[in-house]
Amino acid sequence: MFLKFNPLTDNINADYKIILFHIDALRDSKQKNLIYSKTSIKICAGHKRDFKDNFDAFLELPAALKEINGIIEDTIAKKKFNQNSSVKIKNYLLDKNEKKLSKLEKFIILTEKEIQLLDLFLNNKKPVSKDRILSSVWNYSSDADTHTVETHIYRLRKKINEKFLDENFILNNKDGYYL
Repeated sequence: MFLKFNPLTDNINADYKIILFHIDALRDSKQKNLIYSKTSIKICAGHKRDFKDNFDAFLELPAALKEINGIIEDTIAKKKFNQNSSVKIKNYLLDKNEKKLSKLEKFIILTEKEIQLLDLFLNNKKPVSKDRILSSVWNYSSDADTHTVETHIYRLRKKINEKFLDENFILNNKDGYYL
């Protein structure tokens, strides 16, 4: 038997669905298939940690409600951290914590502004205008006369091209810049 949990309290404050189940549920093929088919956070509870399945967390039984809450909060925090730290961009991996853009065995180190630029491009399906980049990344007003955007994008393109031989990583058209 398992419990499907959707956190609604201020304490957890997340948009994750959680499946908390006893290790015995894995013996029943219907329940096991249901557990494995879900993209939810999976927390397995049991008396021993003698299984090899790769779940998000294990809860040693017996457990107090405080321990269950702690496991749920820790698991959500780890999930959020992992989602925010590593992002796939085209054929590259952006590691925000290490400030690295990598592809295969090669990597470049990025500045905080370069990461913010890439984040902005990733979060927009359409090209991003120079004015929007100025206001979002540098908090400049749109009527500021500066070449900050062009300079940073030129330098980032140059870094990427020198290391990865990729001239088409950051593209632009009349509407703005995009990936």
